[in-house]
This record gives sequence, C-alpha cells and structure tokens, in this order.
Amino acid sequence: MVTLDKAVVARLKTHGGHFEILVDPEKAYELKKGADVKMEDVLAVEDVFENASRGDRVPEEDLIKAFGTTSVPDIARKIIREGEINLTSEQRHRMQEEKRRQVVSFISRNAINPQTMTPHPPARIERAMEEAGVHIDLTKSVEENVNVVMKAIRPVIPIRFEEVKIAVKVPASYAARAFGEVSKFGRLVKDEWQNDGSWIGVVQIPAGMQPEFYDLVNRLSKGEAETRLLR
Repeated sequence: MVTLDKAVVARLKTHGGHFEILVDPEKAYELKKGADVKMEDVLAVEDVFENASRGDRVPEEDLIKAFGTTSVPDIARKIIREGEINLTSEQRHRMQEEKRRQVVSFISRNAINPQTMTPHPPARIERAMEEAGVHIDLTKSVEENVNVVMKAIRPVIPIRFEEVKIAVKVPASYAARAFGEVSKFGRLVKDEWQNDGSWIGVVQIPAGMQPEFYDLVNRLSKGEAETRLLR
C-alpha cells in the first residue's frame, strides 16, 4: 500500500456526483491499461471521497446510486479505469522516462542491423528516436510503444526484429554447468555430448542478445569455448 505522501488523486464524475480516491500513480496506471493489479497495492486508503484533500467521504447511499455497491475496491477499479489520474509533471516525466528505457531496452535486445547482423546499442536507438521525433505515449503499453517507435526509426537506421542461432562447443571441464546456463538463456535446438565429455549445442536467441550470450559463454568456460553464428 502506497503512503499518503506519495499518493495522487484519481477522480470520476458520474450520476451527478464527484468521486475521488487516493492511489499509487504507477500502480493505478498499470490497472488503467488493463494489468492485473491488486487493489491493496493501488489504494493509499480504503475510502471514497467527495474531496480527498479535505477528507470529505461520500455517503453510502451516493455510492450505491452511482456504483451499485459500497465495496471500495470495486468502486476504485471503476474510478481508475473510467476516470482520470492526477499526476504531477514530475511523476509523469519519471514514468515516461522509465517507459522509454523499457522500450529502448526491448528493441536493443531483440532487433539487429540487417546489413551487419549485429545489435544496435541503446544509445544508437535513442539517437534514432530523437532524429525521427518519436515520443513515448504514457497511456500505451511497452509493446504498443515499441511498434510505434520501430515504424518511426526504420527510415533512420536499418533495423528489424530477428532471432539468430549460435553454435557453441564447451570443453568437458565446463560442460555440465554451461549446458544448464545456456539452456536457460534461449531455445536449445541442438544438444550433443561428445565422447571426450565436451558439449555441443545450438541455441536460438533474440539477435540483440548476442553480446550477453557471448559474455555468458566466455565466463562459464573461462574463454575456452568455441562459438559460431549460424547463417
């Protein structure tokens, strides 16, 4: 449950009444977008107000008239989904920046430059977004923003979503641990144990995650493993 000093007002006008609740701004926005969020994590207090700043509670008969119930969680859910959330400019900016980072990270991890078959660093994606003049929409999900951003930056940089297959051969002394870690990293499409105890695998991963994969393999094998990008 969010503390009162960090809560913001969500409000709804309906059935001739004015209804306000105090909510966690980020959790409330997640709920508004359709996420499954526990109301106990959203509400600062389990009350519905006519004026939250003054603490004027709504009479039960008015709640029943407007919502058909006196259940605060049910009423709060309707207020959030159908009403407005009163964010400060600082809160809105912080939430937009966080969503922007999530969008950039998703694209960087899942997309490549098709000309070189290598990932685009986050900084390059951010520069392309600036050049394209595309902005993050706080009311849309990360996935929806990714689609908008990808469409906007394709004329700026060569980019597409793609998965790659990488073959890896790990010496016997590191094979057992490497098998477990590599199997969890991506989709294992080939798995062979050799007579000398070494292990050969082919893993399919998002193209943008190649640097992380190579770092993992090198760390697990102390640099002794062999890798090859399969075309």
